[in-house]
Amino acid sequence: MSGPESSSRPVKIGIIGGTGLDDADIMEQRVEKVVYTPYGKPSDALVAGKIKGVDCILLARHGRNHSINPSNVNYQANIWALKQEGCTHILVTTACGSLQEHFQPGDIVILDQFIDRTNGRATTFYDGSPNAPPGVCHIPMHTPFCPHTREILIETAKDLGIRHHPTGTNITIEGPRFSTKAESKLWKSWGADIINMTTVPEVVLAKESGLCYAALALVTDYDSWRYDDAAQHVSVDIVLATFRENAQRAKTLLLHAIPIIAKREWSQILQDNMKTVEYSFQDQARCSVLPTK
Repeated sequence: MSGPESSSRPVKIGIIGGTGLDDADIMEQRVEKVVYTPYGKPSDALVAGKIKGVDCILLARHGRNHSINPSNVNYQANIWALKQEGCTHILVTTACGSLQEHFQPGDIVILDQFIDRTNGRATTFYDGSPNAPPGVCHIPMHTPFCPHTREILIETAKDLGIRHHPTGTNITIEGPRFSTKAESKLWKSWGADIINMTTVPEVVLAKESGLCYAALALVTDYDSWRYDDAAQHVSVDIVLATFRENAQRAKTLLLHAIPIIAKREWSQILQDNMKTVEYSFQDQARCSVLPTK
């Protein structure tokens, strides 16, 4: 196995944008790069550039034409590509439905926990496929989202007066369909705060990569639990309309948070992340951590 990752390199931030937040216009000096990974092609070309002087790479999770449904997103290729290009952090946006009354449409949730209800998605790089690195990685998920990055996002949201929730438990369903009313009530009874279709396995793969991953979830609706009238339940039109309204707030938050992240010292945190990955193998002599550019 290779030794701990060198963390002396500067901060580089990967941004995975959901619908409405995959606009490359937020970046300067943009250059597109088509990349390939052992897991195939990412969802779209990577767009490299700078935000407030910070090196960033933007990737449209569903493709720039939103042509890839949540089940078919190549999460392995997306995260591998960002890691391969030297990213130290990944900031993502995602549309979500609310499962609790006080998580209102228009709110931003800075996620700290998840519940996985997906099925059939590859949730590890070490999946035994022909091009996968050797070994079996039992990555700890007690704290799935980077608390240090989350802290910056929370403080920035406070400073900007953006309505937000500093914590939130997200349940990720397979999709692409929305929940039935019975399912929505079940997720609500479990204590989940919001629901989406993309957090898993994205956050798990980022953890396996030793990256600092944080997510801004944008509440668009109340899912299915709250409505008696079928005409009021969650729909694509409702989700997209509300998400677009929220997109500017999320952009503003990211544009202010990114230079703050870049000014922090991350050396020890990144080393600790990679140690966690290395210690997640029973047979460390036969495993291989992911490459770094």
